[in-house]
Amino acid sequence: MGLIDHQFDDNIITTTVDGVLNWARSNSIWPMGFGLACCAIEMMAASAARYDIARFGAEVFRASPRQSDLMIVAGTVTKKMAPVLRRLYDQMPEPKWVISMGSCSNAGGPFPTYSVLQGVDKVVPVDVYVSGCPPRPEALLYGLLRLQDKIRKEGTVLRRERVIRLGETEPVLLASSGRAGDLDV
Repeated sequence: MGLIDHQFDDNIITTTVDGVLNWARSNSIWPMGFGLACCAIEMMAASAARYDIARFGAEVFRASPRQSDLMIVAGTVTKKMAPVLRRLYDQMPEPKWVISMGSCSNAGGPFPTYSVLQGVDKVVPVDVYVSGCPPRPEALLYGLLRLQDKIRKEGTVLRRERVIRLGETEPVLLASSGRAGDLDV
């Protein structure tokens, strides 16, 4: 027990700034739907009245990447669409997260061809993979819950540290958040 436990009335809560900010971020996610194929229909169904994604604080689908903090990639990503997807991801403000929805965006699906990207993680860092072809709206809601758990556990600021190892002439920039897209050299 800490020094301040049981020192206040029962209606006072003590917590950290990280805890409050992560709670607010996880319960007010603004997704940008990037629907490309049949998975987009299931994504739209998740926001309808039957499944009601609003219960989890993610009902405000934004059309602008500058107002979004979650990109839901739903459907087949072609190599021609990959630069557009990356540009939209780069326009999103930090912190930002990505859910890859469906077999096509996860691993190319049933299309092992030259024109289909075999996994959206080759273009943007993915935080949560939702499997299925197409995945049901319940699966997307479960993926959203897993993303909320991940957001609650991470730090409020992406801490970047410069580490100079012995024998190296230039510094290596490390990202301590654990996300693949944060590593810049």
